[in-house]
Amino acid sequence: MSELQGEALVETLERQFVTVNDDVRVGGRAINVLRPRSAEDLIDEQEFDRDERLPYWAELWPSSTVLADFVITQNNVPKRCIELGCGVGLVSIAAVLAGHEVLATDYYEEALRFTRANSFRNLGREIDTRVVDWRAMPDDLPQFDMALASDVLYEPRYAPLVADVIARVIAPTGCAYIADPGRVAAATFIDACSERGMRVAAQAERPYLAGKVRQTITVYEIRR
Repeated sequence: MSELQGEALVETLERQFVTVNDDVRVGGRAINVLRPRSAEDLIDEQEFDRDERLPYWAELWPSSTVLADFVITQNNVPKRCIELGCGVGLVSIAAVLAGHEVLATDYYEEALRFTRANSFRNLGREIDTRVVDWRAMPDDLPQFDMALASDVLYEPRYAPLVADVIARVIAPTGCAYIADPGRVAAATFIDACSERGMRVAAQAERPYLAGKVRQTITVYEIRR
């Protein structure tokens, strides 16, 4: 996409939403993230009544910061990578900076627009994006060498769903990295992965400290 089109997308989002800019340092690099100021302002009662849709994508979650830093600081061999639930794109941008070919996916088209805008602002180009509903995975979605997701186990019913999605998208020799702050569904997710022929190992455990937020984020590695 041309520079003009990328700039036009950023300007359109800044007119459509009340936005803020967050400077995030991952792996010694600075990434500037444009996002809506408040996720609560985006709640649509009709969408929630239809499928319990909430705009979690608009937040910059601690788990995404930790996962972005984890990905960019690994001894990376370039891989075909998919992010599940990319939100505003921080992890996908870090994966591109680490040398990977990335497809950023989310349930919300608005999230993908912010991801493309943020990738343009930080990388000089828009990364590939696609709307993906985990409950109805596209038949033509290929498998990937690596899958990434951050803080996606916030409800117990998501544990088997996320395990199904990972089993669907990673190649036979591929892996997934899931960053989690200790959600109640994490243990159920590990069991669900085992039931699907995948093994889970904790690769990193990192503290997150920012203002009043104190979390310990675990990065899990999942392989067949």
